[in-house]
Amino acid sequence: MADAGQPELLDLMLALRARRAPYALATVVETAGSASARPGAKALIAADGALLAGWVGGGCAESAVRQAALDCLREGRPQVIELDLDDEVLGTGMPCGGSMRVYVEPVTPPPALWILGHGRVAECLCRFGATLGFRVIVDDTPAPDAARYPDAAEIIGDDYDYARLEPLAADAVVIATQHKGDHLSAVRALRSPAGYIAVIASRKRSRLVLEFLRGEGFAEQDLARLRAPAGLDLGAETPEEIALSVLGEIAMLRRGGSGRPMREAAGDRDAAPHPGPAEARGRDKVAAF
Repeated sequence: MADAGQPELLDLMLALRARRAPYALATVVETAGSASARPGAKALIAADGALLAGWVGGGCAESAVRQAALDCLREGRPQVIELDLDDEVLGTGMPCGGSMRVYVEPVTPPPALWILGHGRVAECLCRFGATLGFRVIVDDTPAPDAARYPDAAEIIGDDYDYARLEPLAADAVVIATQHKGDHLSAVRALRSPAGYIAVIASRKRSRLVLEFLRGEGFAEQDLARLRAPAGLDLGAETPEEIALSVLGEIAMLRRGGSGRPMREAAGDRDAAPHPGPAEARGRDKVAAF
């Protein structure tokens, strides 16, 4: 049996964090009767429902806790589950005796903002992205100046073929290479599951990049994932304004915003009939990641 005080459980949690792998932590908070686990017992459950380490009870409770972990990871919020270990029909499946309350919480890595390139726009993206809670990774090969990216969690300076660009589905990739290798890095980014991929470039350069990607065999549905030119239309001119327009677009897509003025969007919401849950999630929204 393992609990949070044992090194193997803590080591595994640190290893999962280093790999940016999501998991759920289940903690027994209350027991009654002949429940085999005790308050404080913990277990780690992987994103696929596998029990990684720890123990919160035998077969009577494990399957229910693992299912709750999957629900928590999918919904992004914790829950407390009540396990009736006496009821083989309505409870957890086996009459083990007693009852348990288990707190299950999802642990997901913060989304990463991958910035490819250098210059004032990249520096502003790094600062703004960190402020918004992103884990900022800067790829400024071949000679990054760490002093220019004080908010970066990681700085890469030896990635000539972008092999270290490995974003997750919740990550954003912004290519700000000032035309140098932007088409090549876009290939790597589009072959990843990144939820947001953008190129900071002029409209002319953006067309050239898209033409190159078509020549590489990307279908139109793949190219639709690439936002080029990047950002919202703010009339941005300065590096700070450009970075703001890009981070604004990322925030809009992550939160399912419409990009419209708040007074217009708020007016439509007030005038419209009260929607059901599914309609509320979909109305005036763009695809979120």
